Amino acid sequence: MITVTVELGERAYPVHIGAGARHLLAGVLRDIGARRVAVVSARPRDAVPDPGLPALHLAAEDGEDNKRLATVERMCERFAEFGLSRHDAVVSCGGGTTTDTVGLAAALYHRGVAVVHLPTSLLAQVDASVGGKTAVNLSLGKNLVGAFWQPRAVLCDTGFLDTLPRRQWLSGYGEIARCHFIGAGDLRGLPVEEQIAASVRLKARIVARDERDGGLRHLLNYGHTLGHALEIASGAAVQHGEGVAIGTVFAGRLAYALGRIGAARAEEHHEIVASYGLRTGMPAGMSADELVTLMRRDKKAGAGLTFVLDGPRGPELVRSPEETVREVLAAMPAER
Repeated sequence: MITVTVELGERAYPVHIGAGARHLLAGVLRDIGARRVAVVSARPRDAVPDPGLPALHLAAEDGEDNKRLATVERMCERFAEFGLSRHDAVVSCGGGTTTDTVGLAAALYHRGVAVVHLPTSLLAQVDASVGGKTAVNLSLGKNLVGAFWQPRAVLCDTGFLDTLPRRQWLSGYGEIARCHFIGAGDLRGLPVEEQIAASVRLKARIVARDERDGGLRHLLNYGHTLGHALEIASGAAVQHGEGVAIGTVFAGRLAYALGRIGAARAEEHHEIVASYGLRTGMPAGMSADELVTLMRRDKKAGAGLTFVLDGPRGPELVRSPEETVREVLAAMPAER
């Protein structure tokens, strides 16, 4: 078992990574001091070990369609019917959309209830379950309604990954690939536990210095601006990690077009993403006008189009002229 600590003072918490990590759940809940627990799971009920407490079991569904305020409201109503108090706990079990939605419900119910995440997808284990960002989508954009609410623990049981379809593995690798350009180094060829741990260590260091996205934490959004736009424009046909992978290739090309990096470094973006078996080209039928409109709505955009881009001082938040963005979009290769 590998354990990474997210250092946030009194709110520090462990991320346990390895086969069987889920079986630490009862001990974690005991340490929290919860008297009862609401378990919200997008996996079969027996995927979650006995929490050792009176439990409400709620079924969830992974997917962007369920990442809505209405889902949060339904959860909170069930919490109230069960009599969950602010001294109790909530457990999520599922992919990134489930950890996001359950995390937001825990943040809002009684103005904050302890939450423990059992992420079951590679994408959720390397990124979504760690760092305390909880949010749901609106029709106009991803993650536009949310709160910062740190979990009390994250249990990344790699046994959950054994049954993942190949496409979900690849979606997780989209997040791992982008870590190459924000300080994690080359993670290719490492055992999956070490890839997850390296990604989590990187995120933990950044979150410890910038919990609420005041500046440094923007680096974690490498590849995400275009990635989120592709998800929305495709009606979620492009999965999150797939969008991030394409967005990472785009970020290299845009940084080169702006004179921030050389041709070899731009090509490295393509090489790293492709080496994980990820798509590097733009999906068919994407409208540049729609993508630019969606990217303007990105949470970090402020005024204009803003991207996290590589450069001589490393990755930074950069405002880019719309004309250059459109030129780079037009030059992106078609989906292979």
